Amino acid sequence: MTLSLEQLSARVAGSTPALLQWVQAQLASGHSPTVLLRTLTDAGWQPQVAQATLEAMTLQWADQVSSQLQSATVHMPQPALSSLRGDIDAGDRTVQMLMSMQNPNIVLLGNLLSPQECDALIADARPAMARSKTVATQSGGEEINPDRTSEGMFFQRGQTTVVERLEARIAQLLQWPVDHGEGLQVLNYHPGAQYKPHHDYFNPHEPGSAALLRRGGQRVATVVIYLNDVPAGGCTYFPESRLRIHPRKGNAVFFGYAQPQAHTLTLHAGDPVEEGEKWIATKWLREKTFQ
Repeated sequence: MTLSLEQLSARVAGSTPALLQWVQAQLASGHSPTVLLRTLTDAGWQPQVAQATLEAMTLQWADQVSSQLQSATVHMPQPALSSLRGDIDAGDRTVQMLMSMQNPNIVLLGNLLSPQECDALIADARPAMARSKTVATQSGGEEINPDRTSEGMFFQRGQTTVVERLEARIAQLLQWPVDHGEGLQVLNYHPGAQYKPHHDYFNPHEPGSAALLRRGGQRVATVVIYLNDVPAGGCTYFPESRLRIHPRKGNAVFFGYAQPQAHTLTLHAGDPVEEGEKWIATKWLREKTFQ
């Protein structure tokens, strides 16, 4: 049974299970912890108490789901985290594992691209840059979104030598076929540009998602590659775990989401660039062959 907020407010003082049940139901419906925090504070909760309670219960539920997924042995793209040396074979290059988290599933990678490869991607992408768009959830097409104030372009798979080399490297690194990846997207953020918190998977409840899923199934992982150093700002921010990844040329952050649901804790944002500019390349991986 799903409790209404009124029922919850009446029972929550002495009933942690009732609150947990409500939080689980809301997360399963696709609502982010940020929305739940606003709901509780609007109902009269003290912000600090509401935030601490939601953080504990969101992590508790996510741990339960993570354990269930691991026991089900679902095959997903993933770096070889068993490497105790911290070095991972990426075919033509050795990549360093700088940091890893289990929940959310985030891995910070070093040396994925050489400085020369970063520069080549920027040079090849620059002539085609235009105002970035996002997925139109109602139609399955694309649209200008005020939450995303960058410029971008897409390469076709294997379009250039560097793109082809990078795609093969990612496939080796994550043990995921090249044809299960979308075309590489290059983005440029000028001072003040940002991308507000969002999920990369397609919400299965949105009417436009069916058309997107027919092209290769659900998105299951993201690789964000930093093509330059950013003097200030421009971090990749995961608000639910309070993790910030600072852009460093040639490094990348991988994060996976086995299900298109908020409990994966992969809500993320691109912080506003405060100084200089930011160049990144993004690779989204699909369940099936992407067409």
